[in-house]
Amino acid sequence: MRLPTRTREPIVASDPCCPQSLYGPALAMIPFDNTYARLPERFFTRQSPARVPAPALIRLNPALAATLRIDGDWLTSAEGEAMLAGNTTPDGAEPIAQAYAGHQFGGFVPQLGDGRAILIGEVVDPSGARYDLQLKGSGRTPFSRGGDGKAALGPVLREYVISEAMAALGVPTTRALAAVATGELVPRQEGPLAGGVFTRVAASHIRVGTFQYFLARNDIDGIRLLADHVIARHYPQASEMANPHLALLESVVAAQADLIAQWMSVGFIHGVMNTDNMAISGETIDYGPCAFMDVFHPRCVFSSIDRGARYAYGNQPDIGLWNLTRFAETLLPLLSDDVETAKGQAEAVLSGYPARFGVQATARFRAKLGLPAEAPAELIQECLDLLAAEEADFTLFFRQLTRVAAGEASETIATMCRSSEAFNTWFAAWRHAADPAAHLADMRAANPILIPRNHRVEHAIQRGYAGDFAPFHRLVEALAAPYAEQSDYADLEAPPRPEEVVQETFCGT
Repeated sequence: MRLPTRTREPIVASDPCCPQSLYGPALAMIPFDNTYARLPERFFTRQSPARVPAPALIRLNPALAATLRIDGDWLTSAEGEAMLAGNTTPDGAEPIAQAYAGHQFGGFVPQLGDGRAILIGEVVDPSGARYDLQLKGSGRTPFSRGGDGKAALGPVLREYVISEAMAALGVPTTRALAAVATGELVPRQEGPLAGGVFTRVAASHIRVGTFQYFLARNDIDGIRLLADHVIARHYPQASEMANPHLALLESVVAAQADLIAQWMSVGFIHGVMNTDNMAISGETIDYGPCAFMDVFHPRCVFSSIDRGARYAYGNQPDIGLWNLTRFAETLLPLLSDDVETAKGQAEAVLSGYPARFGVQATARFRAKLGLPAEAPAELIQECLDLLAAEEADFTLFFRQLTRVAAGEASETIATMCRSSEAFNTWFAAWRHAADPAAHLADMRAANPILIPRNHRVEHAIQRGYAGDFAPFHRLVEALAAPYAEQSDYADLEAPPRPEEVVQETFCGT
């Protein structure tokens, strides 16, 4: 079970009003129940966060805190603020930096690991679901590879905005518990920048690269321990199957196919789909050079480090399968004692990925277009081809199509396409096949009104560096209800003006 994707509005840290009674009872401090730290120590290194000079809480997500049974009042206290910054370690925490490897842009690196993050412990919500609490930007670890282990304020604000927006959109994702300014400057290529620490909540931080770390060392016992830990934590139904590790592979393949289909349906580009950034839990993880498309194109890339467009929007489904193949390779020793039998079993599971993804993606785009099951699926691809050729805004096109389905005139959506002939041809086919009256609710639930547009995120970041967090808070609050009509935030629907277009996004390191 994952955390609820629709949360109550988070408060700004300075807001004096947030009685815990609004969100249910919460336990004092943090009710840790750590399991990963009880695995053999070759899985991690014990590492305390680095102290920072002047921690200041920027924003807290009190509804998420309450879900995790953490006292929000304590988190906003000086003691809680110190913990969120890494200056103190609460009772029950067992701070560790996790070991993992990974393929980065296709090249294998046998040792990566948490170079700027510390897993402080795990908590269990009232339903029994287990979550990690991790501090990002918390200083050097043995895996830092020469880096400072710090985070600039910009990446902290970006991950808070986008991860919470993804949750509100209904996409499985890691979550934001808090953002803290550290009162220090961190050196970066563009000059010294204000520092920050981000508190991330995840179903776990176990990645494809975690399994690769042990395979690279021929540590089959380590792979088995890790696989059994994942089954117990994420896919307990696999333990009841004749071959639990094969069932684990099947579960992870299904989770990733479903996740990437959701990315595609909202125009999300992860930007750095390395195997160390693919969570075994099926959550979106690591919001570095990610972005939501404005103008649609399948070759759309924003990441400044993806010069070969390996992780372009349209490549994401295939990269998902590539990454899952690397995961399957790590499980071969567990699937069967016979190598050829193990390969055959893994290949059979992987061969089901394209169909699973196709079914999920088609269903989501049918909903976006208001198409009944019997309508030709070709209309979906024809729509995307039209958007690419006409350089139309992805989110606004489907927003306007939903308005047409609700009975509004079609002039606005027609003006989004330069070629009226091409649009009219597709639009007539859509009119003939769609059933707006029966599927309007589906369209409204599938087509967000608000997304975290890149120019808005960049504006919030730059104002944050200047000490003004009002745009950041406003963006977070607006994106908490992305499918709702919100007149107070109507300006956030607009695509960027030419001078506002963000051409590149950057990794947080």
